[in-house]
Amino acid sequence: MESEKLNGKIKNLNFQPHVLGEQVSRILTEAILEGVLKGGDQLVEAELQKRFGISRSPLREAFRDLEKKGLVVIIPRRGTFVKRITRKDIEENFPVRAALEGLAAREAYQKMTGNALAEMSHVLGEMEKAVKENDTKAYWRNHIEFHDIFIKASGNEILINVLKTLRMHSLWYRFSYQYYKEDLFRSLSVHQKILDHFRNQDIDQNEIGKLVQEHIQVAYQSFLSFLDEQEIGSRPATSSVASNTENRSRMTEDRK
Repeated sequence: MESEKLNGKIKNLNFQPHVLGEQVSRILTEAILEGVLKGGDQLVEAELQKRFGISRSPLREAFRDLEKKGLVVIIPRRGTFVKRITRKDIEENFPVRAALEGLAAREAYQKMTGNALAEMSHVLGEMEKAVKENDTKAYWRNHIEFHDIFIKASGNEILINVLKTLRMHSLWYRFSYQYYKEDLFRSLSVHQKILDHFRNQDIDQNEIGKLVQEHIQVAYQSFLSFLDEQEIGSRPATSSVASNTENRSRMTEDRK
């Protein structure tokens, strides 16, 4: 099934020779974000060359791009592997993204145009529709666009580029943990407040930054709680069982 999904993406793509590496990188990025390719999976050059119908050069260019994005690990003489997500990755990503997106919101506050606000309103409507239809992927697709609008409005190119990578990783974390479901109704409500703050030009710009930062911090804490539950659920309950078994064995020996 996963091979069919990847093959479907390849089949529908009209390759352009001068951008082969970029196109392959985009397909593989989507495959990783959507969980078609999972942590630890090896990207076998010969197999992918055959699937894409390309030479080794553009494929290796795509691998290098994926490595820069932090999506794969290239191990000399072993190959290229999809990076496994660790708790440390999440603990480092979310707090930094919260601080930087809060900064972007503050910088965008005085620069938002009527068109940008209208666009955010439209995207918020699409997010609401996705929630009603329980379409998680559509929700996060529009969620990205919503944040993109005010991040770009900040006009800070360094901030925009750094956040692009951080936010891509954040989406990857959500899709990789397929059993994790954030409260989309709560998230939708917060985004409505964010839009209202941008519309209201009479508030302190620090308020909009604080709102965005807290929104991401709440998602971060929810994610950590989910990971804690997963760790507890997968932990073998051997200590108490072993102890009880040992005590029963001793009692049997004493009776003898």
